[in-house]
Amino acid sequence: MSLDSLPRLGLGTYSDDNREQWRENVSTALDVGFRHVDTAQVYENEQYVGRGIRDSDVDRDDLWLSTKTVHHDVPPEPEQVPDAIDGCLDRLGVDAVDLLYVHWPSGIYSHEEVLPAFEAAYEEGKTRHIGLSNFTPELLDEAREFLDAPIFAHQVEMHPLLPQEELVEYAQEHDHWLVAYSPLGKGAALEAPEVQDVAEKHDAMPAQVSLAWVLSHDNVAAIPKASSREHMEQNLAAQDLELDDEDIERIDAIDRRHREIDADHGPWNW
Repeated sequence: MSLDSLPRLGLGTYSDDNREQWRENVSTALDVGFRHVDTAQVYENEQYVGRGIRDSDVDRDDLWLSTKTVHHDVPPEPEQVPDAIDGCLDRLGVDAVDLLYVHWPSGIYSHEEVLPAFEAAYEEGKTRHIGLSNFTPELLDEAREFLDAPIFAHQVEMHPLLPQEELVEYAQEHDHWLVAYSPLGKGAALEAPEVQDVAEKHDAMPAQVSLAWVLSHDNVAAIPKASSREHMEQNLAAQDLELDDEDIERIDAIDRRHREIDADHGPWNW
């Protein structure tokens, strides 16, 4: 399993409304230079993401495409998981995705009933890799017992106000990716004085500093959401921002914690 194949900066595509925008947004992101796009069944935009990919000049083989299914309330029954996986592929208009995640370990989820369907999709070539999302270390340990295929990635919220030290260490120990969603904390991380001071030092945007800090961790990738070309270009440029040890230590020392996605069904609330 080569971790080198995943582009470390991708495009997140969640929005509460105007889901049609992701057709143009994805096409623009690929034109700007993104080669990693992340979506999910519950986002209700997979068909637009797929159209955006087809609208672009980027070959499918040159693009990393991830999606997620098994939300806490979608689909309603474990036996429908294979159909849910096929539905993701149909809406995206692809034969396979590069990475298929279990979206939440709650609702209808159980290791015994859900993970075999993901293993079957992997064996049938419908996904090149299996991922999990919003798990705890204990749940990751349990899931590993029900999978012969390796866990390629674990997707969770991560940013300077939610550094996820334990899960980062877990990813490094077990050699999989931690993919950070909401890597700007939906803007909350950008308001931290420490982030703003580092941004001023480097003549950079606070968003770029937050992304650079996330990417400074081994085995960590990020999928910031952006809908304008300008923000997409700024986010990509964060890969070239080199924070020094003092910058990283300053951000690491932030003692405020903020979780943007704090659903009742999140396992950290059980």
